Amino acid sequence: MIDTKKEQEREELHRTIWGIANDLRGSVDGWDFKQYVLGMLFYRYISENFRNYINEGEIEAGNADFDYAKLSDEDAECAREDLVATKGLFILPSELFENVREKAKNACC
Repeated sequence: MIDTKKEQEREELHRTIWGIANDLRGSVDGWDFKQYVLGMLFYRYISENFRNYINEGEIEAGNADFDYAKLSDEDAECAREDLVATKGLFILPSELFENVREKAKNACC
């Protein structure tokens, strides 16, 4: 009985989320919209994962107030080669999801 109720709640949540997505996408094709949203979610995930990886390393090294997102791009560049070797990618602080989102929020039309 509980599994059936959970499944019904899950299906209702799915219908609600899909309805909201349909309202948001307007005349954009559903597949195109899904690709855009999934791409943005992936970008956010790797951005936050990358920032957290660096911040945790700095905190363990004794730099308790360190925040990679607030570092200048020039200062971050010196760690590019090492981060690509250890993490497999490199994102400049200005290109982190949170900083891009903040710039977009403050952009004037």
